[in-house]
Amino acid sequence: MAIYDLSHTIGNETITYRGFPAPIICDFISREQSKIYYEKGTTFQIARMDFVTNSGTYLDSPFHRYEDGKDLSDLALERLVHLPAICLRIHHSKKLNIEVSDLEKFEISGKAILLHTGWDEHWMTDNYFADHPYLTRSAAQYLVDKGAILVGIDSHNIDDTRSNDRPVHSILLHHDIYIVEHLCGLDAVPDEVSLFFTAVPPKIKKVGTFPVRAFVETE
Repeated sequence: MAIYDLSHTIGNETITYRGFPAPIICDFISREQSKIYYEKGTTFQIARMDFVTNSGTYLDSPFHRYEDGKDLSDLALERLVHLPAICLRIHHSKKLNIEVSDLEKFEISGKAILLHTGWDEHWMTDNYFADHPYLTRSAAQYLVDKGAILVGIDSHNIDDTRSNDRPVHSILLHHDIYIVEHLCGLDAVPDEVSLFFTAVPPKIKKVGTFPVRAFVETE
């Protein structure tokens, strides 16, 4: 078995969306401050973070789009852990719009669908934010009809952000198909092996998105 990390590292410099602030990560209690609480030679650090939950590689739950949708505290682990997965390679140099025709030859039912476009090569550059790969409305509906259980992409957004419409989020999340955006490292995942995908956020009420440690395992 091998494990492939598909998550971006989050730091004080991480800008996931243009116009959104970078995280502020600092000590709540520093190692120096902790010395007053513990025996000599024993120190601890406790961190404090202030950040937009759409940071790094993150999962969208239905509550992100729908007020009455499931939030992070409602998500079943069975829909997040060790999911049978397939990696669809549709490189951005060939096309940006991922259509039904790109999906038809794959077995979709009961699987996490990981869209490898190679767009993560632009992470932390201005190029990352515009003219990025995306899933079309009809392709999203196709994934619903064929029984996908999660969809991930290594792009800036699963929707085409050149308009204000978000049909892919609306369709997938309406059907409780979770979305993981800003994946990375799918180029290292081998072909022609069984894949299992995991991406678990914390269990938090009234929050619809949160960073995850996303990874695939191979058999």
